[in-house]
Amino acid sequence: MQSSLSVSDSDGSSFAPLVVLELAEDTEAETITWLLNRIKDKQQNGGAELLVEQLEVIGQNEQKRSPKIFLVGSTWKRLLIGAEDVGLFKEFHDGTMRGFTYANRESFKEFQGDGDDFLSIAECQYIIKHELDTLRAKGESHVPGYAKVKLYPGKSVIRRLQSKAILLQYFPLHDKEELKRLSVSWYRKIKLSFQPLDDIRHYFGEGLALYFGFLEYFTFALVPMALIGIPYYLFAWEDYDKYVLFAVFNLVWSTVFLEVWKRCSAQLAYGWGTLSRKKAFEEPRPGFHGALGFNPVTGREEPVYPNTKRQLKIYLVSVPFVILCLYLSLYVMMIYFDMEYWALSIYNEDPNLWTSVLLFIPSIIYAVVIEIMNLLYRYAAEFLTGWENHRLESSFQNHLVLKVLVFNFINCFASLFYIAFVMQDMVLLRQSLATLLITSQILNQIMEAFLPYWLQRRRNKKVHKRVRRLLGDRELPLVEQVQLEGDMYTYLGTFDDYLEQFLLFGYVSLFSCVYPLSALLVVLNNVTEVYSDAFKMCKVFKRPFSEPASDIGVWQLAFETMSAIAVVTNCALIALSPQVKAYFPEGETQLILTVVAVEHVILAFKFILAFIIPDVPKHIQIKLAKLEFESLEALKKKSRALGR
Repeated sequence: MQSSLSVSDSDGSSFAPLVVLELAEDTEAETITWLLNRIKDKQQNGGAELLVEQLEVIGQNEQKRSPKIFLVGSTWKRLLIGAEDVGLFKEFHDGTMRGFTYANRESFKEFQGDGDDFLSIAECQYIIKHELDTLRAKGESHVPGYAKVKLYPGKSVIRRLQSKAILLQYFPLHDKEELKRLSVSWYRKIKLSFQPLDDIRHYFGEGLALYFGFLEYFTFALVPMALIGIPYYLFAWEDYDKYVLFAVFNLVWSTVFLEVWKRCSAQLAYGWGTLSRKKAFEEPRPGFHGALGFNPVTGREEPVYPNTKRQLKIYLVSVPFVILCLYLSLYVMMIYFDMEYWALSIYNEDPNLWTSVLLFIPSIIYAVVIEIMNLLYRYAAEFLTGWENHRLESSFQNHLVLKVLVFNFINCFASLFYIAFVMQDMVLLRQSLATLLITSQILNQIMEAFLPYWLQRRRNKKVHKRVRRLLGDRELPLVEQVQLEGDMYTYLGTFDDYLEQFLLFGYVSLFSCVYPLSALLVVLNNVTEVYSDAFKMCKVFKRPFSEPASDIGVWQLAFETMSAIAVVTNCALIALSPQVKAYFPEGETQLILTVVAVEHVILAFKFILAFIIPDVPKHIQIKLAKLEFESLEALKKKSRALGR
């Protein structure tokens, strides 16, 4: 890793600033001194052994220091030791991925000289974040300068300061040169090519790179559906009987799509060293609270919250609230159908250009209302999940994902299910699907990229004016950069990005047989999504810390669940086809039994396929087994040596 910027700490040591700490303006001087000493102190004394310096702001007539913004960096040796502490996997000289150890650093393939370029900038910032997060209280009973902010041995200092709003934010700093190179290869030039996933991973980390890898894979996987859908749309538009063939293809595609992705994901994760990497021990969330108790795992004192109380909150408050929201969603859906009937009645009375346009107005309004309801519910779900007081971030995310997915699924797809299976109106289903899909894509592009970019530009202008007024004719790029990045929006993770792809996958896999162009629309959306997401990561949001990931997590299960629902939906749509009904003139009972039997066979085939296709490619399985064998042999040799 190389940085174009450098600062000097109080000892005169020059270092590249990697992370910014911003404390509240009224933070006590005693607190600042204590925190800086803990960050600088040696590891054996309980410190982080990092380099830190206050951000210097030079005015026109005098030099003064900002009391609240600090730049954190590290020596290379400390970063390499930290790489071993966090369990980074790197490529060994024999081509396998192994856990990095400082003692064997020369045996790793990319380690040359002092190892200046051995760690990526994302890995360096992740190591610093890990060291700051694991900075623990020793003998302090409270934060110096704040008698009411209690501490106890083993408590994470940074998380305590965050929960009490003493530490406002800490974020990784952008590297201007690296960012410029990445921007050019990623989104500045519009071209038909694969994304630079290795470069994205190098700069932003594995979690974000896996999202863009999934987005790219999903887009390419949709191309066959789109190519088949275009002639299908052109030549079989009014012949609804022919959608049976497209539905069958849809079933095969949705099954194979996810199974192949698992292998692609494993391939990427192995190359990035996260496939066999052990997950770090999770610390309590900053917002977690409870009576002081004893953790039997760590042996440390920490807040304890009764699980019974949390379950009561979930089942007596959260679940009824979600049910109420689902009821409101269905109520709004029925209002939409009333609007549809009203528009249709006006068209039937006087069919002309204006009344034909009016037919699409209810669907457009309903699509906008759906997006608004999804947004409002998201805020409510976050508040409720936080109120449930989950100890770990993973538990918080799982409960949030479940709440949001259930509501979004009903809110977005209930009207389509009602039209398809209650009203059995394929013309209206096609129209509603097209309107919902196109409107939601336009709104998402505006809300995700254009609106944040416009607001950020307004913020940047204000910061530029403030910095220019302070600096006069001189310019300090680092000062201005920290000011600008500090005011940027905080990236909240890939949750919303995966959610958008989940809903698009639902539109395609559930009902695309009645609107074959849906796959093409999603392909076009995802092509623009790649550029807009890349742009917002580089220009709109603060740089996020790297998040090691070996797969897409709970979203894999979400997509697989949607794929299973798609099997049932497409089989039911096939059963509604007049072409299929003609084969069962005796009655609907035989038709229903046949469709249910076929659906069960397809589901069984789906699960057999998932079992037959290994999630991890064979050559990677061999490498992982070889590494495990060598580790066991080394452990045996060590045990025998100690026995002598």
